[in-house]
Amino acid sequence: MAKKGQTFTTYTEGLKREVVRLKLQEGWSYRQLRERFGIKSDAQIAEWVKKVQNGEPFDDQRGQWNKKNFNSLEEEIAYLKAQVEYLKKRNPNLHGKESS
Repeated sequence: MAKKGQTFTTYTEGLKREVVRLKLQEGWSYRQLRERFGIKSDAQIAEWVKKVQNGEPFDDQRGQWNKKNFNSLEEEIAYLKAQVEYLKKRNPNLHGKESS
C-alpha cells in the first residue's frame, strides 16, 4: 500500500519493451536489469514480461480503478446505488447504525 507522500517512478513504454526484450531474448537477470535501468523491483519487471507474453498493453492503470463506461446517467446512478447497498450490508456502520 502506498504511504502518504510516497512518489512513484514511471517508465516509458520504450524502456519497458527494451527491458522485456533483454530479459526474454538476451537472458539478462533481474539484478542486471534493475541495476542497468534503475528499476526498483523484480516484481515490476516480471509484470512487464507477463504483459508482453499475454499480449496486453502497458497502459498505466493508476487512477483507473473501478472505472466503468455507462450508456446513460440512469445506468450509472443504478450502479452506484448498488455499490452503496452492498457496502451497507458489509458494514452496518456506514449507514449510521452502531454495532454493540
